[in-house]
Amino acid sequence: MAKVITITNQKGGVGKTTTSINLAYYLAKKGKNVLLVDFDPQGNASSGLGVDKREIRASMCDVMLGEASIKDITLQANSKVKKLFIAPTVPELANVEVQMADMEDKFRILKRSLATVADDYDFIIIDSPPSLSLLTVNGMIAADYLLLPVQTEFYALEGVAQLLESMNLVKKAMNPNLRLLGVLATMYDRRTVLSSQVLAEIKKYFKDKVFETIIPRNVRLGEAPSHGVAIGQYDRFSKGAKAYKSLADEVLERTE
Repeated sequence: MAKVITITNQKGGVGKTTTSINLAYYLAKKGKNVLLVDFDPQGNASSGLGVDKREIRASMCDVMLGEASIKDITLQANSKVKKLFIAPTVPELANVEVQMADMEDKFRILKRSLATVADDYDFIIIDSPPSLSLLTVNGMIAADYLLLPVQTEFYALEGVAQLLESMNLVKKAMNPNLRLLGVLATMYDRRTVLSSQVLAEIKKYFKDKVFETIIPRNVRLGEAPSHGVAIGQYDRFSKGAKAYKSLADEVLERTE
């Protein structure tokens, strides 16, 4: 049975999609069957793994409308990483969210869809949109764990309390097994006092929920998606690659 991890933060630009892509990649490299669900209408996880959106015949839009199954739309994400798969999306997913508002049991559509493939994977990683939306709630209800990336920059904790409140509401009402897997400090620049101060604040706030792995601000991490590959293929010796490899080890340890 797959362990479902939803990666979420209502703020954009915190490294959410970068984390989704590279965590999925390194879990697959460690021999796990992994499905990455691109659940953000921007579709950056799809393009970041080399999926040409012009060639997508069916996507998460079709799944959420009940017009296709997850199996129907799943693609092998990379020919060199046999165990990594992706359920792609297209920008029209934003319009689908409006249509979902009138659907019966609209909060559990993703959970029901993923249940049909739960035995095929060890991990399912969901890349959520940067908002507290109907899609985000679907992602929380479908998940066993939430992973929260928080950038070590000014206003880092802004909105986090609201996100955690939403998580607790979902847990109480619809998904009692939901757990916070961990908080991941991202975009850390050891040369600045601000990054150190914010990291200290994150650790003070979340305590032992903070991953030991810290994702550095790294140019190579930003370049990899434009080549349609994870950082481990683009530059496996970079600081970013070493960090995400370490994160995968921690995730395996925390989900045992």
